[in-house]
Amino acid sequence: MNPRIHATTILAVRCRGQTAIGGDGQVTIGQTAVKHDTNKIRRLGGGKVLCGFAGSAADAFACWTASKTSWRSSRATSAGRPSPWPRTGGPTGCSAAWSPCWSPPDAETSLIISGSGDVIEPSDGTAGIGSGGMYAAAAARALLKHTPLPAAEVVRESLLIAADICVYTNSNLTIETL
Repeated sequence: MNPRIHATTILAVRCRGQTAIGGDGQVTIGQTAVKHDTNKIRRLGGGKVLCGFAGSAADAFACWTASKTSWRSSRATSAGRPSPWPRTGGPTGCSAAWSPCWSPPDAETSLIISGSGDVIEPSDGTAGIGSGGMYAAAAARALLKHTPLPAAEVVRESLLIAADICVYTNSNLTIETL
């Protein structure tokens, strides 16, 4: 049996003129946490686009490597450009990787992009992916509704809540802001 590698829980929040994205550091193979300090957040487009990767670790980082050459700093070219691989998963099997991406210059567009080419724009600027992503997104929506916290703090507190619930999420966080 070949155990699946998991690298999960990414949350991105756009609020009050700020954008923040964060991820936990846990990598799990089967039932074992094998790494606790992985960085799942990357900057693309000359640092103007933030991406977080969840799904199979190998698939996610292969997608990141492939996307480095296809992303542009402009939202029109990055989101409107066809995927560099076919919807079947392409040369690296990217269909298991999901990436919430934020595309400035105006920081008004949030996108969830799957490795198979699906593009979803969240209605409220909040997106969670990975095994703890829905827990983190729910916590973020509650914090946004009831607190004046800045985006980075909403991401931090929400990921910590997810880490208390999801066994595939830890509290070793990486958070980036635009």
